[in-house]
Amino acid sequence: MIEVQGLTKKYGELVAVRDLTFKVEPGRIWGLLGPNAAGKTTTMRILTGYLPATAGQATVAGFDVFNEPDAVKRSIGYLPEVVPLYLDMTVSGFLGFVAEIKQVPAAKRKAAVARAVESAGLKDVSHRLIKNISRGFKQRVGIAQAIIHDPKVLVLDEPTIGLDPAQIREIRELIKSLRGEHTILLSTHILPEVTQVCDGVVIINEGRLMASGSLEELAASFERKDGVILKLRRGGAEEAALLRAIPGVEKVSAEGNELRVEWSRGRDLRDDVARLALDKSLGIQEMRSLASIEDLYMKVVSGGLEP
Repeated sequence: MIEVQGLTKKYGELVAVRDLTFKVEPGRIWGLLGPNAAGKTTTMRILTGYLPATAGQATVAGFDVFNEPDAVKRSIGYLPEVVPLYLDMTVSGFLGFVAEIKQVPAAKRKAAVARAVESAGLKDVSHRLIKNISRGFKQRVGIAQAIIHDPKVLVLDEPTIGLDPAQIREIRELIKSLRGEHTILLSTHILPEVTQVCDGVVIINEGRLMASGSLEELAASFERKDGVILKLRRGGAEEAALLRAIPGVEKVSAEGNELRVEWSRGRDLRDDVARLALDKSLGIQEMRSLASIEDLYMKVVSGGLEP
């Protein structure tokens, strides 16, 4: 759905993006991860037709970004880092205006606004002035305007920046709810944003590709250990001892209010872990694969990994 090949962007002598190549499959959420000034926003602006590239190729929804820019723009919903909102308009009025400028047929605009309001969780504030709603709701309006014309691809630039923890969780859940109906490229410098929301990731630093692939593929290529992170209703020393007794489990350690259960790569003990937790009524609240991509990312941002 998104294919980038050899993408390069220069500003005089400064190379903001250098020979970038990656691919996002249809219906997936892919993170564009990197520290500040890594080239993420430049890449997104090129893909959305906001900036020309110096070299390379890119296609979105089957359309060439440089030769078919109008078709690409019709296929993309874009949430920039700073969301442009008309504060003196109501939420519904603004979305209706956006639907018009995005050429949604007049007969379908009311339904398009209703669908976007429903999808973005804006029903309670749809008739309020945008200047009078919270920062979190403003961000939801930004996502609603991006999906108003039912695009195949969503490009979201730092979608949770400036939000409080509760708002961040809400926006992440909203983004995950759009998976499947839309292919999503999400730019962030926050690692948990990727591990909790995305199916895969492109890691860039100083405009260069450092790693690309699904979270599982990257973890498999980087970690010698496999395992899970468990969040339990009860997760103390007694529960850790029970998990440690599972044949094949090599290590159980506490990470905050979670337990990290490790075993040698090549085995899969997830069913055994889940079965024990259920049999002992430990109360599984969450179980996810080891986020070993954190180690990879820290090497990238510290300059310890070469592309």
